[in-house]
Amino acid sequence: MNDFENVRLEKSLYAAGNFNDSLSALDPDEKYRDTFLDGLDAFQRQLKRFGIKVGGSESDCVEKFFSTAQSAVLFPEYVSRAVRQGMEQADILPDITAVVTKISGVDYRSLRSVTSGDGKELKTVGEGAFIPETAIRTKENLVTLHKRGRTLVASYEAIKYQRLDLFTASLRQIGAYISNTLLRDAVDVLINGDGNSNPAPVIHTAQAGTLTYADLVNFWNSFDPCEMNTIIASPDMMAKILNMAEFRDAAAGLTFHGTGKVITPFGAKLIRSASMPAGKIVGFDSRSALEMVKSGEMMTEYDKLIDRQLERAVISCTAGFAKIYDESAKVLTV
Repeated sequence: MNDFENVRLEKSLYAAGNFNDSLSALDPDEKYRDTFLDGLDAFQRQLKRFGIKVGGSESDCVEKFFSTAQSAVLFPEYVSRAVRQGMEQADILPDITAVVTKISGVDYRSLRSVTSGDGKELKTVGEGAFIPETAIRTKENLVTLHKRGRTLVASYEAIKYQRLDLFTASLRQIGAYISNTLLRDAVDVLINGDGNSNPAPVIHTAQAGTLTYADLVNFWNSFDPCEMNTIIASPDMMAKILNMAEFRDAAAGLTFHGTGKVITPFGAKLIRSASMPAGKIVGFDSRSALEMVKSGEMMTEYDKLIDRQLERAVISCTAGFAKIYDESAKVLTV
């Protein structure tokens, strides 16, 4: 039953790129179904094995990971998980990306649908007549992937007596920084395109410097055949929208003050982001606008974390974005 206590922990478990997968192969979750360990993954079982508490008021100090050579092997995975938690907590990418593509290299060429001017319509075809085509081809230019990360600098002596729950909060903040940078990359592709001559069309408000509800309605009405179901607004544009009378009715006010979620009369999800340039709003169909391309998973330099007991380590991820359907995103400029 307690096979997890006999697993030999070595640095080689990180070699395949996913520590938990490698560990799960040695200690499968299925063996613990309907036991008191059910619900814990392989890494969490190892924390239990060495009595390491990473959260709560009674969390251990960082030095607990380095009490044995085997428990030290768990430290990079702990760092990676804490950073991923921070990324997920600050991450709105799942709300704006239609597809996530994982690749093993650094070169990736996305697809593009090519139609004639009337190719969006399914017209009546006579018997024996030619059926209109939609060609799907690879894009001319590769998707640009950026390596994003932070360097963690701290001596083991400086942090060994720090509680893990406090250290986890610092690592989560690093994850939030990475997530916000990825969002900035995504917004840039939505607005300026992915290098394949596909920037978003720009629509101007009726009066320069002024945003009205009529401008938003006209903006929403310009999407066809796509649906504008998501809006990312710069902070100044978000303030203008929230101060419109149409967004201050009783029902909208109760929802906003109670949950922090904004109701839009046209049903679009409204997101505020400093990644948007001032005076601009990007509206798009989240089902067909953006593809996220990831080269591997988030990386942590485990050798330095184990052998040198932290000192200096780099936490990074490599990702980029591509447009799926060029007409699914538009920009409203005030």
